[in-house]
Amino acid sequence: MKSPDLNNWIQNYFQDYLVRQRNVSPATVVAYRDTFRLLLRFLCKNRRRNPDTLSLEILTPETVLAFLHHLEQTRGNAIRTRNARLAALRSFVHYLVDWLGPELPACTQRILAVPFKRQVKRLVGFLTKPEIEALLAATDDTWTGRRDHLLILLLYNTGARISELLALRVQDLVGTQAKQVELQGKGRKHRRLPLWHQTQRLLRGWIRENRLLPPMPLLPNRYGEPLTRFGAFQQIKKLVQRASEKLPSLSRRPISPHLFRHATAMRMLETGVTPEVIALWLGHENLNTTQGTCTKSRRTAQNEEPSIPSRRQAASVPGQPLVM
Repeated sequence: MKSPDLNNWIQNYFQDYLVRQRNVSPATVVAYRDTFRLLLRFLCKNRRRNPDTLSLEILTPETVLAFLHHLEQTRGNAIRTRNARLAALRSFVHYLVDWLGPELPACTQRILAVPFKRQVKRLVGFLTKPEIEALLAATDDTWTGRRDHLLILLLYNTGARISELLALRVQDLVGTQAKQVELQGKGRKHRRLPLWHQTQRLLRGWIRENRLLPPMPLLPNRYGEPLTRFGAFQQIKKLVQRASEKLPSLSRRPISPHLFRHATAMRMLETGVTPEVIALWLGHENLNTTQGTCTKSRRTAQNEEPSIPSRRQAASVPGQPLVM
């Protein structure tokens, strides 16, 4: 009989199955790694056993449900995060079924019957043009302020996911004038987007100021490493606090980097860009995702009545960002 040791199977799952056989993205490996790190910590604390002595028999539906309950109640995770952790565990169990077959403990196989929890789909919000301008104005002229200004501008210009922007290297800018940027999205799919003249000018100045070389991160932290998601969220949170003094609407709801993505979609929709083109721009694999974003953003716009310029109005203002 093959080894029932849990740690050995987890190592094989990551090193052999996910990396060598499936060649999944580094982001997927990190997400799955965090799931098992939290699970092992939970098992050791509640079962009071050394992680090196855990066997597959400890993985039961009851254990998994208790772990998921712990994530929601103790760690305050949302249902979406809870379901993502469950997806990682079910992937592991499918791997065990393929390798162990009837030798897999029946209680472990029953984990596949643990259902995903349904969740309320909230109305998708977005940032209005005055709110984005207020956030840009809240940045100062320090090194950190200039980087954060560039981060906000790139989020609005490209509509990229925050992970896509933070992974950018200088070499991902196309040409010496930085007229385009190449992003790697979900599924490691690449797309190339044009940049506004204002964004190009700030990028060239930023690269020149910091003497950035092609392989270096475009948006580094103070140590020269790529800015982390947590760091980006914290910087945006600080900017929101400053900007809300002049624009109180920013303090009425949580502001996340994803709202810039919706703002980009809404701006393009208002200027007459079709959902099919918006889907390509945002890197959506499924057009239904884009349709949902556009529909919900329109409903939010009707409730908030934001001031968004038309194509003709935008074209009449010098330096006004405009998607062609």
